[in-house]
Amino acid sequence: MNKTLSMTPDLKAIFARPIAHRGYHDAENGIIENTPAAVGKAVEKVFAIEVDVQETADCEALVFHDYTLDRLTEGTGKVIEQSSADLRQVHMKTGDDRLWFLQDLFDLVDGRVPLVIEIKSLLRRDAQGAFVRHVIDQVAAYRGPAAIKTFDPDMLSIARGHNPSVLRGIVADGAEPGPTYGLHGRMDRFILRHILHAPRTRPDFISYGINDLPKAGPSLLRSVFKLPLMCWTVRTRDQREKAARLADQIVFEGFDPDETTAN
Repeated sequence: MNKTLSMTPDLKAIFARPIAHRGYHDAENGIIENTPAAVGKAVEKVFAIEVDVQETADCEALVFHDYTLDRLTEGTGKVIEQSSADLRQVHMKTGDDRLWFLQDLFDLVDGRVPLVIEIKSLLRRDAQGAFVRHVIDQVAAYRGPAAIKTFDPDMLSIARGHNPSVLRGIVADGAEPGPTYGLHGRMDRFILRHILHAPRTRPDFISYGINDLPKAGPSLLRSVFKLPLMCWTVRTRDQREKAARLADQIVFEGFDPDETTAN
């Protein structure tokens, strides 16, 4: 870690150890991403954990990456159209886990390792303000090192306005044309790529795609404004070596950073 960075104790804890992407998952052995099994395995190995949360029909935070249930669960349809009560009954396609929620995650981890919670955005005009505030309230009440992050600068602004003491990070990458940025114009993508919204959103850290580093925006924020930088998602030896040069911590999957190097 860059020793010149100035960080709060909780932010320092978050960056102290490699961060397991969606938990320490292993689909071939029935440990599915973002499940209690994957989170429990990361806790055993004392890795920090990154998870995703999606908004449900009743504004609860489902610990789940996809916008629809079909890929990983026995359910179908959009998460946003289903209630938390119904979603609790949905089983994963493999393993023994069912869908679960942010408070369930907090109860399981109980402050033993740091948590990084990515709020997934539906890119709505209101930036899902009620949902963001609800997540921020839950994180603020949690007794353990935790932070939120999101690709959506408007969500980050809402988080800052609601409770600036909750650590917040911006997720970004090269913002190249394609399905992910289909609703963004060229200038919007330039702003996202270089995190030019930082004076408004005031992130505490940066989470940047490893394949798109280095970039002027995150490099400047790290070198001049001393914002710590984690990079995602590190899967190979080359990516790990690159991260060691350009970032302060890795979000990893597919290998154990304590036991072996990436392939």
